[in-house]
Amino acid sequence: ASYQFSYNGKNMGSATRTLSKSGNNWTYVFVAKAGAMASATETSHFSLNDEGHILSNSFIRHSKVLVHNNSMSINFNPSAKIIHTKKDKQANSFAWVSGALDELNAELQLREDLKASDLKSSYPITDAKGVELRRFIKQDNEQVTTFYGTFDTIKVVMKHNKPDRDTIFWLAPKLDYAPVKVFHQDGKTSYGLLLTDYKGTTNQSI
Repeated sequence: ASYQFSYNGKNMGSATRTLSKSGNNWTYVFVAKAGAMASATETSHFSLNDEGHILSNSFIRHSKVLVHNNSMSINFNPSAKIIHTKKDKQANSFAWVSGALDELNAELQLREDLKASDLKSSYPITDAKGVELRRFIKQDNEQVTTFYGTFDTIKVVMKHNKPDRDTIFWLAPKLDYAPVKVFHQDGKTSYGLLLTDYKGTTNQSI
């Protein structure tokens, strides 16, 4: 899926979300570029069990704003019951939590749960410091017009631990519940994604 990427309400560039697999090894990649000024890449590796639950393997994020580079990595080791993280040069480790997700593959778990039944009350999301239960709240259905067309969507809000931070997904059942619009607010800063192209699974009966 390809998107127009906006920052603080201004069109700044483009972004893609790409899902691929080899056997039961899945890779989900998010790339955003705003000219020469900024870029970000997130990659999640995981597998799926028979119940449609994601088994996280690793996650890495690289971002660059002007001359400033930042990185974060997460390695999940369920057999040793431990998670290792590294944010820039700061390494950390903490106890593994069953069902632990990263911020990128959590979106895919939402999609699987919506297809199967409904959202869970909370999801264990991993960041550099630990695993935190976060709530995803399904709101009213909304019709969203994108550059690729108009879609009936399910609006889902992810609640963060900061009161002025929210992430909102508009997921289109017709496009296998892929996000056609995303909005993230963090204090006075915001970014948005709006679908421009899609090549993937569709459900024409919806």
